[in-house]
Amino acid sequence: MDIVVLIGRIVFVALFLNSALGHLTQTPAMAGYARSKGVPFPEASVLLSGILMVVGAVSVVLGVWPDLGALLLVAFLVPTALLMHPFWKETDPATRQNDMVHFMKDLSLAGAAFMLFGLFAIAGGEVGLTITAPLFDQH
Repeated sequence: MDIVVLIGRIVFVALFLNSALGHLTQTPAMAGYARSKGVPFPEASVLLSGILMVVGAVSVVLGVWPDLGALLLVAFLVPTALLMHPFWKETDPATRQNDMVHFMKDLSLAGAAFMLFGLFAIAGGEVGLTITAPLFDQH
């Protein structure tokens, strides 16, 4: 089962690594979009979110304090859902629907990352194919 969990970790973080690449290489364009959504300090927010995604994703996939990495992804996803996809503020039906889909996607991914946190914390060093044991080991 260790290989199954590793494959799941790889597939799970692919989205974050791809998105982080955009955040870190296309910061001005992404900051413009964040600014249009009313995000405070949009340039810094885009860079910080890119860093959170890279560190969290690499931590999860390599298994270096993967529980902490999963929490970093939650720390990225929840504010992103609330600040970037506030569908309840939209009056245009198409925009509202698009934001709702992205809001729900971000919350679902946050739930999955939070479950990964719990899995790593409960299983401790029993989760194979990791470099370190979880930081929040419950054993």
